[in-house]
Amino acid sequence: MEYVYGALLLNAAGKPIDEKGLTGVLTAAGFAPDAARVKGLLASLEGVNLTEVLAKAETFSAPAPAAAAPSDKKDAKGEKKEEEKKEEKGVSEEEAAEGLSALFG
Repeated sequence: MEYVYGALLLNAAGKPIDEKGLTGVLTAAGFAPDAARVKGLLASLEGVNLTEVLAKAETFSAPAPAAAAPSDKKDAKGEKKEEEKKEEKGVSEEEAAEGLSALFG
């Protein structure tokens, strides 16, 4: 992913996306770039105008979620039902940290 970010950074700076530039960006960011991955990314970006691709991507945004309609639930007699409120179970910081540790092994 850092290789793609490096290419996007070069594009945003108006610099050519080439092996030297991408390797320099990755090295400056503290990565040890793999020459094969750099060449692979450059080969996949050959002939691609990132500025146009990014401009098109900005026009495709996710639609806003629809607003929930107010609920007027009525029973068979036409009387309004009262909904029971469920208590939210609070999670302690320790429990949250335990859950996160499962993601990282």
